[in-house]
Amino acid sequence: MDPAGTAGAIPADLPFTVETVEAALQQLYFDPDMEQKNVAQRWLTGAQSSPQAWHFCWALLGPGKLPEIQFFGASTLHTKISRHWGDLQADQHQSLQNQLLSHVLRFSSGPRMVLTRLCVALASLALNLIPQAWPQPVADLVRAFQPEKDPGDAGGAPATSGSPDARDARDPRSPHARCLVLLELLTVLPEEFQSSRLAQPRRGQLREALAGEWAVVCPLLRQLLQSQDSPEAVKERVLRCLSSWSAIGVELGESQGLVQDCFAALASAELFDTAVETIVNVLSQPDCQRCTEALVGMVPVVLGLRERLEAAARSGDMETSHGICRIAVALGETHTRVLLQQVDQWQEYLALVNMILFCTGIPGHYPVSETTSSLTLTFWYTLQDDLLMLEEDRQAVYLRVYREVYFQLVEVLLQKSHYPSEEEYACWAPDDKEQFRIYRVDISDTLMYVYEMLGAELLSNLYDRLGRLVLSPEQAAVWQDIEALLFGFQSIAETIDVNYSDVIPGLIGLIPRINISNVMLADTVMYTIGSLAEWLADHPVMLANILPMVLQGLAKPELSVSSVSTLKRICRECQHDLGPYVHDIIRVSQDVLMKDIHKSSQCTWLMQGLGFLLSSQPGEEVLGSLQAFLSPHFQRLDTLAQHQPSPANKLSIIHILGLLSSLFTTLDFNRHAESLDTPPPACSPTPLHNPVVVVLQQVFTLIQTILSKWLNDSEVVEAVCGVFEKSVRTLLHGFGPMVPQLSAMLGQIYCAYPQSSALDLTRQMVHIFAGEREFFSPIQGLVEMMTAATLAIFQQGLRDHPDIVDSFMQLHAQIFKRKPDLYLSEHLDVSSLFYCGVMSLKFPETATVRSASLFFTELLPRFKDVPPVGAVFVREGKFLVKTLLQAVGGEAPSSLGDHFSEVLFSMNRNCLSLLAQWLEETLRDPAFPSALVTGEHKDAFRQRLLREQTNKRQVKEVVKEFSLLCRGQQGAGYSTQY
Repeated sequence: MDPAGTAGAIPADLPFTVETVEAALQQLYFDPDMEQKNVAQRWLTGAQSSPQAWHFCWALLGPGKLPEIQFFGASTLHTKISRHWGDLQADQHQSLQNQLLSHVLRFSSGPRMVLTRLCVALASLALNLIPQAWPQPVADLVRAFQPEKDPGDAGGAPATSGSPDARDARDPRSPHARCLVLLELLTVLPEEFQSSRLAQPRRGQLREALAGEWAVVCPLLRQLLQSQDSPEAVKERVLRCLSSWSAIGVELGESQGLVQDCFAALASAELFDTAVETIVNVLSQPDCQRCTEALVGMVPVVLGLRERLEAAARSGDMETSHGICRIAVALGETHTRVLLQQVDQWQEYLALVNMILFCTGIPGHYPVSETTSSLTLTFWYTLQDDLLMLEEDRQAVYLRVYREVYFQLVEVLLQKSHYPSEEEYACWAPDDKEQFRIYRVDISDTLMYVYEMLGAELLSNLYDRLGRLVLSPEQAAVWQDIEALLFGFQSIAETIDVNYSDVIPGLIGLIPRINISNVMLADTVMYTIGSLAEWLADHPVMLANILPMVLQGLAKPELSVSSVSTLKRICRECQHDLGPYVHDIIRVSQDVLMKDIHKSSQCTWLMQGLGFLLSSQPGEEVLGSLQAFLSPHFQRLDTLAQHQPSPANKLSIIHILGLLSSLFTTLDFNRHAESLDTPPPACSPTPLHNPVVVVLQQVFTLIQTILSKWLNDSEVVEAVCGVFEKSVRTLLHGFGPMVPQLSAMLGQIYCAYPQSSALDLTRQMVHIFAGEREFFSPIQGLVEMMTAATLAIFQQGLRDHPDIVDSFMQLHAQIFKRKPDLYLSEHLDVSSLFYCGVMSLKFPETATVRSASLFFTELLPRFKDVPPVGAVFVREGKFLVKTLLQAVGGEAPSSLGDHFSEVLFSMNRNCLSLLAQWLEETLRDPAFPSALVTGEHKDAFRQRLLREQTNKRQVKEVVKEFSLLCRGQQGAGYSTQY
């Protein structure tokens, strides 16, 4: 095949022949134009589904063809057998079987990718013929792949050569080549069974038949694995074959000897990884629990690896220790409950638990010098759960033993959470630091879980050790030890209610006495304080000892994340007790904000914390504090508004507007009133009653000035809208005094330069205020302006602005939900709006289609109640149905099908007779929505769809199956009732 000879695009109606398929493959592999490659890919997919594929696939496998062409031929053969088996008559099955066996033998010397696909095709054929037409496929395959012998030779397992040379391995008649092919076939047979889409009764029948074949497979694999003449390549295939069969649930009792042979294979460096993978796969099967005796027999076998595990840990052999740990965890974690119930073997299982504990504490720092310890963490959850589920008497006995193990585990986990020295840690790669951070999170979660078993004794243990270190007169404690103990406290206090713990007051007293010598320790101190924020809310007298440390940390850039998040938590949890500290908190916060000490995300958290803080203060004091705090930011914003637009000015404006949004997200006086058990203030048109509204009105002119210069910049407009949206969400009806002027401004900026953020803000206002009489008029005017502007640009083409279409559809869905009376306005073009909704269904973006579908599902239940909407729907509904069927029939990605189903389901419930009429009319066209569906298919689809008026899930299934038929994919393993 000459890459220089690539031709133009393949016509869609080109017949499927050997020559055209090869030309399409040439275009797929060698054409530099990606669009042409995609055309070829789609055409070849159709070729594989065509009836002609049964014939051209064999020609593509002919000698002298390029491996890529042969691979496509083999893949096509597998596709036909697995998806289009019904095309064949019963008398053709034996011929296909013989032909396929012959080709597998011919390709036994390679290419490997072609051989593998042929083996998969043969496995798929076997699954279609088992058990009636091919009752013993494994035995037949073993006989078929016997080495060629003289007539007098006796039968047996495929022979292998002790050291086959390359020539022998390539010879399809060689014992080595035939043995490898047989093992490949035996490996892919259960894999193909696992990956096939089968009805449950058929799956059960095949599973039983394959389980019966294990009696032939297992002795063969044992013989090959034990034979000293078997090459390593054969033994590796044997291991992979066992792994494949274990996945379909073969009895451990029937393969125990073979599994023990796999342990012997661990001695081979070449086979170690594969042997580990196989043993883990076998031991991880829950079905092993049916063979309790065999499972218990595995425990001493695994314990026999302990000495090798320790030697590997001492020498730093990470690969060996990792593999042995995986084996121990697979046995211990998967079968904990069964092994705990074997009372006579409790010491052996305890030895296995201690072996896993050794793996948890394996020497080295994760992930730089060890990667094994993380494998064990889930085991400790499982063991604890199963211990606590034992019957009471046995649980009491076991807990006496295992509580000590869990205290050792805590010691190990704290040790593993230790940071390395500062010099060593500085040399770590960023990825290693991130993995270590995640590893410590996993340890933290484990410690939190262990607390459920060990309880208050664990906290007392940690506190006693911390006290000795902090109060030690020698001051010899290394910072990692202190940090690890604080990390343990923080892990538990983060999610467990420690309010009644008698050690927390002592801990709060110890924290200010800690000699903070580096950033990592200081970070953990901050996080520990943050984890105790709820406790501090119940014991506000202790804030005086702790808050100064947090405010000091706030001024240090290296403690940015931990100090800001801790202050935010304290402001949220202790807001009603922070009155004496408000001035200091605001002063320090203002200082660090003006000095740009923190990154944008931390500034956001800080402003949210201040919002919590101010929400709890008396209303008459908040306005002054708010104005004083925000004044420097408004001055900076005013200065920026006077300058000409530039990238630097833009970033500063967005940053300041983002600070305001964050503050207004949490500045909620209604919540404060509710927390004091007093009724919320009555909604009043007087803006002075709400400091946020006062501040927004004061800067409204400034915001308009900014918009006048940055109107065509979507990021600045989004930031402005974000300020008001956060205020609306937080204040709810308290935002009312701003509705008229904000509505006017939004309408102006949207008409001048339509942007989705303005639509989103309008949707929030509709949600809250459209139902209130005093705000109906400005909301109605705003909706009319935005709708007219959007419909105008719809006529020009909005394909490049799916975000605007998405937000526009969401806005009108909200209107139908909250206030459909808005559509009674004579200034709202409902007909054009309906048409735009239909056009939005044709967008390829999932979000846009979802919003358009939501628009129609909100419209349909109300079309009878709003005459203008009802008139348009009756007149244009057929257009909607036709568009939906076109999309389902192949014009839209199949992943969007559920959204179209939602609309059809809503029509079914709200206008059944109209839907039935429109379906009948649109489906009369023989080629609509696809030439691949017959009239019978369409009738069945229509009848099944119209029957489902309550079961949305069933409607989705009906639409999905019809869509597959329309796309020619009904044979791809999906069930169908057409």
